[in-house]
Amino acid sequence: MTLAVDCRMYGKSGIGSFLAGVLPYLCSDADFERILLLAAEESLEKLESAVQPFSGRVSLQPCRVKPFSMQELLFFPKKITVLINSFSCYFSPYCNVPSGIRVPVFTTIHDLLFLDFPGLTGKAGVLARKFFYKYAVFRSKALFTVSEFSRNRIISLLSCKKPVHVACNGIPGFMEEAKASGALDGIPKGDYILFVGNIKAHKGLVTLLEAFSVFQRHIESRLVIVGSAESFRTKDVSVSSLLEQGRDGIDFTGYVPDDRLLGLLASARLLVQPSLYEGFGIPPLEALYCGCKVVLSDIPVFKEVYSGFPVSFFRAGDAADLEARMEEAWADKSPIPPLPDRYSYKKAASVIAEGMKKPCN
Repeated sequence: MTLAVDCRMYGKSGIGSFLAGVLPYLCSDADFERILLLAAEESLEKLESAVQPFSGRVSLQPCRVKPFSMQELLFFPKKITVLINSFSCYFSPYCNVPSGIRVPVFTTIHDLLFLDFPGLTGKAGVLARKFFYKYAVFRSKALFTVSEFSRNRIISLLSCKKPVHVACNGIPGFMEEAKASGALDGIPKGDYILFVGNIKAHKGLVTLLEAFSVFQRHIESRLVIVGSAESFRTKDVSVSSLLEQGRDGIDFTGYVPDDRLLGLLASARLLVQPSLYEGFGIPPLEALYCGCKVVLSDIPVFKEVYSGFPVSFFRAGDAADLEARMEEAWADKSPIPPLPDRYSYKKAASVIAEGMKKPCN
């Protein structure tokens, strides 16, 4: 069996992180005799380095066509589609499907944020995203997502009759390597609370800012907000205004490289994830792995994903309840107990590989 994989979003946050996590395990699967990786030119060198151990079976095809563009949908280069169609199947880590592909297609829908959470974009934006979701369902033999919550939303909102397999997120390789080497041992805690993500309205950052304004009256502390500025096109205007004006005790870092993120997670006293909507929610898992306590909103997906994990839940959107939970977690000096062995990109890759092999055999 042979496999073509869309890696054009490799190196980007979100989808790129999911792809980077599962790709080494897909490349090491002996059932895939040959693997073709479709690569954006800006990430070609980084991708080549990542798959170098599999160079005997893995080849790269540069591609300048942007995901979700009209060229991808209607005029994808024939040379590339002919190459893809020489493989057994095609896997996309997101829901974009280029024109001209005739082999079985498998796609990933991480969440239905823009359908479930109105107001992030206009009506045209919602319709465009729904088209891509529905088209992915139409074109796919089977689909993958990252939680049972998202699986149920896909089946319900998209009237999906195709198989939808849950392949959860995991811990990125650089964090696993750091922990295995002992680099996370004995890092002293700083007097700050950490938020990791963008500042779109569904992230609930307004609630955290309200809670922190009360919290810092009682406890000397800082709030560090980490996120990639490039994803702020649909940002929360009220939060953006506060950050642009500046607030005492609040640091906005923008994007940080992996080594700095690792240090911030390991030395933070507390990570708060006040989201109103998520498909999975990776930062709390990474924070716990790095020895940082976590306070989460009690949205359904967090109750599912973090059931049995040592986290504290607060009522979503309730700043007073969040502030109380933050004080409790800040005062708790006990070590984080061993985490349930539930999530890894190795497990996710196994779900994806098996989900593709069955329909293609």
